Amino acid sequence: MRHLPSSLLALALMFLVAGCAGGGFVDDALPRPTDFEVHGIDVSKYQGDIDWDSVRASGVRFAWIKATEGGDHVDDKFARNWAAAKAAGVPRGAYHFAYWCRPMEQQASWFTANVPNDPDALPPVLDVEWNGQSKTCAKRVPREVAIVQMKIILAAMERAYGKKPVIYTAVDFHRDVMQGEFTDYPIWVRSVKSHPSVKYGARHWHFWQHTAEGHVPGIRGYVDRNAFNGTVKEWQAWLADVMSSGSHAATEGAGAATQARL
Repeated sequence: MRHLPSSLLALALMFLVAGCAGGGFVDDALPRPTDFEVHGIDVSKYQGDIDWDSVRASGVRFAWIKATEGGDHVDDKFARNWAAAKAAGVPRGAYHFAYWCRPMEQQASWFTANVPNDPDALPPVLDVEWNGQSKTCAKRVPREVAIVQMKIILAAMERAYGKKPVIYTAVDFHRDVMQGEFTDYPIWVRSVKSHPSVKYGARHWHFWQHTAEGHVPGIRGYVDRNAFNGTVKEWQAWLADVMSSGSHAATEGAGAATQARL
């Protein structure tokens, strides 16, 4: 191996350190993921068997767990993750990956049939993206069709669980479909190179998926890392509001069931 002159070596080291410190983010003037107080993960079968006690001990405060996709697929690890995360004391919610070649009425029925109505759970999540790599459904539906279909499943999720769903999206889908729409829903955005404001403008967001290459004790390999847009106090207030709405819906549902039996 040829040795670099000391001046060039020093320059190379300087850039290396800068790159490590920057973590790939393009604007040092904007908040970085480490500037946020509340952090979480999202997982699926690809994380294998998770040690949820270790995950909780590491400081993870929430987890989104893949439950379903389309109208006929359940994630292989959903049931285990759903039960184990709760047992470890990690607040968790389930997400559904939208499939644009099946009516959302069917997808809503599939999700609600496979995800328990747990009053302690976080709100359900609708994951909406373009999936050009899909072997069975790579198409992009027209914007107006996507909006109508999303409204159908979001309404069904809210009726079933009593909590306003969270919408997860990526930059291209937000640009093509969501700009100016669904402003009353909590939004979870993907942005791995920059602060969400760079990619999503003034759109208010609740959760930020900032890397697909995170590491957390209790999980072998990579895991998606997320930040909540607020302080610990604001996170606790958001959780309390979510749980309150869920409990209220459960009470109303029980009352309606009692009336139906009378």
